[in-house]
Amino acid sequence: MKEPGRTDRVILGIDPGTNIMGYGIIHITGTTARLVEMDIISLKKEPSHTIKLKNIFEQTTSIIEKFKPDEVALEAPFYGKNVQSMLKLGRAQGISMAAALHRNLPVFEYSPRKIKQSITGKGTSSKEQVALMLQRILSIESLPHLLDATDALAVAMCHYFQNSMPSENGKQASKKYNSWETFVSNNPGKVSGL
Repeated sequence: MKEPGRTDRVILGIDPGTNIMGYGIIHITGTTARLVEMDIISLKKEPSHTIKLKNIFEQTTSIIEKFKPDEVALEAPFYGKNVQSMLKLGRAQGISMAAALHRNLPVFEYSPRKIKQSITGKGTSSKEQVALMLQRILSIESLPHLLDATDALAVAMCHYFQNSMPSENGKQASKKYNSWETFVSNNPGKVSGL
């Protein structure tokens, strides 16, 4: 939870999954976003779905305790043809959400399309295109092998982009941007590494 008087903030982005859960943490200072960490939690070896859910809760709680985020952003489940897969994904998202709410953190959800659109300007972008744009925006030296980590980072950046464009005097900016590409081109000095 944010301490009184703090002007910076930390956002935790989560890409829920029952086999691989991605997470990404960014630190916002003023109008600059900086990568803190991104990684995955592998749940493939867990013996049952319920044990996976227990592990998701414990791992999410552990990440929250370690990085002390002020807000948590999650990728919302998408509608697919396989109802069982969607149900499992929804449970994973719900457990991550419960861990954040248990720590009294505000939780936000974004559709996969909205996340991609926020990062690349196109809601149909591939995982690779999203990862490459994040690499440029945050000056990431090398991308992880599994893109679940960059997917989670994209969720955090989407939340930042959609909800926190303060103006120079500290008030919420009235101007809206529909993608990072537009924001970066209009504000080259506000993103690190550009």
